[in-house]
Amino acid sequence: MYYLTGDIHGDVRRLLNDFKRYDIQSTDTVILLGDVGLNYYGSDRGDNKSKKFLNKQGVTVFCIHGNHEMRPETIASYEETKWNGGVVYYEPAYPNLLFAKDGEVFDLDGYRVVVIGGAYSVDKFYRLQRGMSWFDDEQPSAETKARVEHNLDAVGWMVDCVLSHTCPARYTPTEAFLSGLDQSSVDRSTEEWLDSIEERLCYGSWFCGHWHIEKHIDKMYFLMKSYEALAPLEDYTIPVDEQTFRDFTALCERKHTSVDIVTRAMFRYFIDPKNRETIKRWADEFRERECSENE
Repeated sequence: MYYLTGDIHGDVRRLLNDFKRYDIQSTDTVILLGDVGLNYYGSDRGDNKSKKFLNKQGVTVFCIHGNHEMRPETIASYEETKWNGGVVYYEPAYPNLLFAKDGEVFDLDGYRVVVIGGAYSVDKFYRLQRGMSWFDDEQPSAETKARVEHNLDAVGWMVDCVLSHTCPARYTPTEAFLSGLDQSSVDRSTEEWLDSIEERLCYGSWFCGHWHIEKHIDKMYFLMKSYEALAPLEDYTIPVDEQTFRDFTALCERKHTSVDIVTRAMFRYFIDPKNRETIKRWADEFRERECSENE
């Protein structure tokens, strides 16, 4: 099972508690949506202690790049390897801790997933004034953006899931803005570029961290301490009639999994094309009822 959650900022004990709370096993993978905090110092101080503690839990931890941490490719101890169809960085001393290369497309139990890390630090000048760490490569470079678009070209701009640190500009949660901060000083180029990606991309769900909020709007999920899950597709009954689809949506809810992402993935992997319009109609009706009940 693949579990997703938001920024931990080096708080590995929070993860340990979550492993127990959600009964996460060594066969599972936890996806952290940036600002993991395991490459904050770039030295033995703090980082390696946390890595050692987390690695020995035996759970695979798959990390997206945030803005408050070093990029692993800039740290000499990291090596590249292939994992689930995409490139990751890892340290031989901590083989359970994987860091995604931006722009890579992964196959996670049948879900086609693209990773896009990085963001601007709104506290940049606060950090610089106080001698705190700030990373000048925190946002995706032109090379990284080109790699993302090239890899999306290769899959026909069709994925089941996007994993990013920040969100497209149109989904910017203004309620999460820091009070007293001059918003005109904030560099929103990454979010604006993600807007152009979102406009072109056919996707099921988009998960991000960064904003330290819990929110779901359209197909966009903002996670901080909450969890979502990508359950193996073979766990789901293939919908062939309306009652089976209702059972399917109930199963999604029990597994804390987005109906959108599973339906999207099932379209690509299992569903006969002649059934797609019917299933899409059922999915739309289900979400409309869900929205009406929540109003």
